[in-house]
Amino acid sequence: MEEKKVLLSIKDLDVKFRVRGRTLTAIRGISLDIYENESIAIVGESGSGKSVFTKTFAGMLDSNGYVSNGSIIFNDDELADTVVKVDASAMSMVEKMKRRLDEYSKLELGAATYRQILELEREKKEKSGLSGAEQEAQEAELQELLHKRTDVYNLKQTLDPAKEKARIKQAAEEIKNYDEKIKALKKKNEQLAREKKHAVDADAKYMKSYNERMGGLQEQYKREIAGQLSPETLKRNEILAKEVYLSVGRFGMRKRSKLANGLLAALKKAMQLGVDLNDEGQRNAVFDNVAFRVRYLDETPEQLHGTCILNLANVKDAKDWTQIRGKRIATVFQDPMTSLNPIITIGKQITSIILKHQDCTEAEARRRALELMHKVGIPNAAARFDDYPFQYSGGMRQRVVIAIALSCQPKILICDEPTTALDVTIQAQILQLIKDLQKEFNYTIVFITHDLGVVANIADRVAVLYAGQIIELGKVEEVFYDPRHPYTWALLSSLPQLAQKNTKLYSITGTPPSLYNQIVGDAFAPRNPYCLQIDTVMEPPMFQVTGTHFAKTWLLDPRAPKVEKPEGIQDIHQKLMEAFNI
Repeated sequence: MEEKKVLLSIKDLDVKFRVRGRTLTAIRGISLDIYENESIAIVGESGSGKSVFTKTFAGMLDSNGYVSNGSIIFNDDELADTVVKVDASAMSMVEKMKRRLDEYSKLELGAATYRQILELEREKKEKSGLSGAEQEAQEAELQELLHKRTDVYNLKQTLDPAKEKARIKQAAEEIKNYDEKIKALKKKNEQLAREKKHAVDADAKYMKSYNERMGGLQEQYKREIAGQLSPETLKRNEILAKEVYLSVGRFGMRKRSKLANGLLAALKKAMQLGVDLNDEGQRNAVFDNVAFRVRYLDETPEQLHGTCILNLANVKDAKDWTQIRGKRIATVFQDPMTSLNPIITIGKQITSIILKHQDCTEAEARRRALELMHKVGIPNAAARFDDYPFQYSGGMRQRVVIAIALSCQPKILICDEPTTALDVTIQAQILQLIKDLQKEFNYTIVFITHDLGVVANIADRVAVLYAGQIIELGKVEEVFYDPRHPYTWALLSSLPQLAQKNTKLYSITGTPPSLYNQIVGDAFAPRNPYCLQIDTVMEPPMFQVTGTHFAKTWLLDPRAPKVEKPEGIQDIHQKLMEAFNI
């Protein structure tokens, strides 16, 4: 696996949703590298975060969802390569941006002193108001009241006015009480803050000391930022100005100007704080707040040339997603009938995608569409080109969806349980088709499923998800034949294919935790028959079993007691070989 290129690198990813006044954390700190031309399966119970995780790759989160932390770096050389044409007007804009950056760079000379000024202001603000712990306690109390009010309000909306008038009246009274409590709490907090501020303002000794220290720092800062810039800094600013233009050059004039000003403001703030802009990672982070960075490579009199740092977690423009979604990252969904437009012919649906993303004529698009229909196994493709989706069987419709997904030869094919709506015979055919086409089109497969039989037949690696986290990761044979996490043990134990005659099928007790709440310790602890005391108080790290196998469980800590996996999966190799015909 080491020699393969990392195609998608996910680091510390958090994804949240705003739901009825509350925040649900669906993905919690996932880090994962996905390699070129591999097949990786994402496995877990319903609600574990499988689909949400992969939707972030293609910008398909629901409108109330957002990436709150982390990065998704897409290493696609073809998409990353960027050329922006320049003329006299463009070079004038670059020169103006360089002059502004040279002016801002003087702030770097006093960055250490500026940080001291901020720290002194923070100290006074904290002394004049509530401490961090007090603010957290107040915020927690306020949020608890708001959540309770929201729950009562949502319940009230479900009540029948004709039959449940008493309950509606009771709910309205509870809402009124909560409103009064919230108002009183806010008033109390504001009064406490005013009292603390007044106490500090009245403390003449402290205010004298504060004013003397602040005055000294400000004088020192003024002297420092009057210094001269080094030749290295001036050269760096020239490159930075070109990178700003490369990063915004694909947009129209109005948006280009707006984003350029946003990037210059972000760079000014970074310089003021002393961010090391010579460090690639820190420079990327500064750009990501406005638009993803295009790193400068070279130039000619007619153009600037660079390469994008594609952080999919920070793509903000819909036009950027059209260059990624479908063209470089495609998805095959669960139900082929809902993936196709019922009133547009099959041929039209395939050719429209080809025409949108590829520079070709309608005749060429038709030829390519027929070729794809033939490759995915649709017999007599030319005669069926103008048929409608209802004229195809479920298996044939899924083949059409696969043809549409592959029409632009994407680098990543996300398969979101694509065989669930099909019968067992057709499932096997579709899985084999996806694997066979991978050899020809050289795409990476990200397969979402809860069916471990599918995993055994299609995956090179497996990532097991639970409560929005990867809790075990490894090659398919490692996860199947040598699982280390109790949740993976439970998933394998519940396979019907491994059940013995006249025995009860194993099922996992309990339910997954609520992702509205902060989870303390191991999320699986309440359902884990092998739970240790530490599982209830501290989240386990990701332990390394082999160079490719990792598991997030305290049972792998050297200090943990020795625990054997369940008897039913101790000698699992031969059972799986027979059950799944591997």
